[in-house]
Amino acid sequence: MAHWQTIDELHDISADLPRFTLALTELATRLGLDIAPLDADHISLRCHQNATAERWRTGLEQCGELISETLINGRPICLFKLHEPVTVAHWQFKVVELPWPGEKRYPHEGWEHIEIVLPGDPQSLNARALALLADEGLSQPGIVVKTSSPKGERERLPNPTLAVSDGKVTIKFHPWSIEEIVASEH
Repeated sequence: MAHWQTIDELHDISADLPRFTLALTELATRLGLDIAPLDADHISLRCHQNATAERWRTGLEQCGELISETLINGRPICLFKLHEPVTVAHWQFKVVELPWPGEKRYPHEGWEHIEIVLPGDPQSLNARALALLADEGLSQPGIVVKTSSPKGERERLPNPTLAVSDGKVTIKFHPWSIEEIVASEH
C-alpha cells in the first residue's frame, strides 16, 4: 500500500496540508481553544466538482479502505481508513471523510474541517463545546457558529454537531466518534 502523500490523484491535497494546518492552528488560537487535550477522530475534504471527488476516491482507495459510503442530505459521503495517517498539529488522522459536492460552494478545494469528539450526553454537546471556546474569540468578525444534526440513512445514534468556522477552515464537535456512528448503521 502506498503512502497517501505519494499518490498522483492526491497531489493537490498533499500540497494543501500545510495551508490547512496553519489555518486550523490560527482558528484555534483566535477561539482560545486548547487543542492539545482534545481527541479529534477524522478530517474532511471539500470539493466543487464530482470529477474531483471521483479522483480523490480513486487515490484514497490506493492507500486505505472504504469503511462507509452513505447518503447524507442527498449526497454520497465516503469514509476511508488510511494505512498511513494524515498529520495535523499533534493529531494523526486515520479516517478521512470525502463528501461529494452539495449545494454549498466552498471557497477552497482541499482540507476543510476536523471533527473533535466530546463524549457525553448529546443534549449537552453545545454547552460543553462552547465552554472550551473564549467568548471574545466567538464574537470576532468572520467567526460563524452553526449547530446541526446531520443524519445518515442508517444511523441510529443522535449526532448533533457544533461547527465553528472562520470561512477558511472549520472545527466541528460531536458526542460520538465517526467509527461509533458507522458501527450504529449495522
